[in-house]
Amino acid sequence: MTLRSAALNAIGLTAIGLIAGAGLFAPALPVHAALGHAYASVESDRAALGATVKSTSSGAYTLHTLALPNHGVVKEFTRSDGTVFAVAWQGPGRPDLRQLLGEHFDTVQADRAARIGRHMRGPLSVNRSDLVVTSGGHPGAFWGAAMIPQLQPAGFSAGSVK
Repeated sequence: MTLRSAALNAIGLTAIGLIAGAGLFAPALPVHAALGHAYASVESDRAALGATVKSTSSGAYTLHTLALPNHGVVKEFTRSDGTVFAVAWQGPGRPDLRQLLGEHFDTVQADRAARIGRHMRGPLSVNRSDLVVTSGGHPGAFWGAAMIPQLQPAGFSAGSVK
C-alpha cells in the first residue's frame, strides 16, 4: 500500500466514522404520521418504514397495506375524508409505534405505566372510549392493532382491523 492510498484510506474511514457517529447524536426525526391524521400520513409512514404500499377501497374506507422490508405488514385504514382511523401490524419485528400512533403513543405509555405494579410482560392492551390498542407476540412474530372508535366510518366492523 502506498503512502497516498494509506492516507486516502484513513481519510475515508475517518469520514465514515464521523458520519456514523453523527447519527448517534442526531435528534429523533419528528413524527410524520399518526393514527387520527390525514391520508398524507400514509405516504409518510411508507417513506419512514421503507415500505411499498397497495391501496384498496371498500366504499366506506380505504385499506393501505404497507409491505415492510423485513417482510412485515402494516395496514392503515382511512375514511373517505382521508383520516386514518385504525392501524394494524404483524411481522418479525415491531414497527415504530410512535410513528404509527403519533400522540396516542403517549396515551398508551401512560396507561401502561398506571399498571406498573401489575404484569408488565405480555400483551399490551388499552381499552378506552377514545382509543383501543392490542399488541403482542414474541421475537420473530409480533402483531397489533389500534383504533379510534369515534373515527370509524358507519358500517365498519372493528373485527376488520387485523
